[in-house]
Amino acid sequence: MAADDNPKNIVHSVVKAFAVLRAFDTTLPELTITEIAGRAGLDRGTSFRFVNTLCQLGYLATVPHSRRFRLTLKCLELGYTPLARGNLKLLARPLLAELVPDVVEAASLGMLDDTDVVYVERVQSDLKLNLDRRTGSRTGAYGAALGHAMLAHLPPEKAEDVLRRSNRVRLSERTLTDVDELMHRLALVRKRGYAVSDGENAYGLRTVATAVLDPDGFPVAGVSATINSERMNLDDFIRTVAPEVQRVAADLSRGVHLSFGSVAQAKG
Repeated sequence: MAADDNPKNIVHSVVKAFAVLRAFDTTLPELTITEIAGRAGLDRGTSFRFVNTLCQLGYLATVPHSRRFRLTLKCLELGYTPLARGNLKLLARPLLAELVPDVVEAASLGMLDDTDVVYVERVQSDLKLNLDRRTGSRTGAYGAALGHAMLAHLPPEKAEDVLRRSNRVRLSERTLTDVDELMHRLALVRKRGYAVSDGENAYGLRTVATAVLDPDGFPVAGVSATINSERMNLDDFIRTVAPEVQRVAADLSRGVHLSFGSVAQAKG
């Protein structure tokens, strides 16, 4: 059926709702009510009601510790929002920021590059160790929770090949370097859905990580969260933080699925 151009058949509240969503773009991913009103051509009271409704429906979310709002990945279901034209790094940025500093001291998005993990996005507050995890930095996948989280979802023969070709040096007294022990670790990681490092990659840090998967179950990236070890014991850390990391990774995986893989890139 062709669309009817008769203005009487247009639901103006729907028009206004999409005007609110279109107020956001890649250059302005976070907006206040006043900014939304200006960009959508609405008065502030009307914008407030639409924003509140869209938050309730899951298409908008509040930015912690601010009066700003952002699009959620649920918008990808609509097929044409700014997020659909984004990339994985762009989509991960606000999700990582929601974890720091309230939940953890640092949160990262990483990708496998042969035997290394490359950090493609990082949010950090107060890690007390002098550890270089800037965007673009690398660490051996064999010795990092991020690496284990992604390697666990590769075919076993591929994961073993990566481990055997790695320069497996001890980063601490807890670092696993034996290939058979590492393969056993990867099997456990895949079974429980997340990887844990307790001082294995760096003294004094605890990290939990999980993979971002494409529709075929291939690990396109990984999400990790790190604390200073004195902040909480290991059991409390896993119980508190693992679900948060899994939530972020699942949200990103869903974004990859809904975009047919087009956002599974970290450029930008």
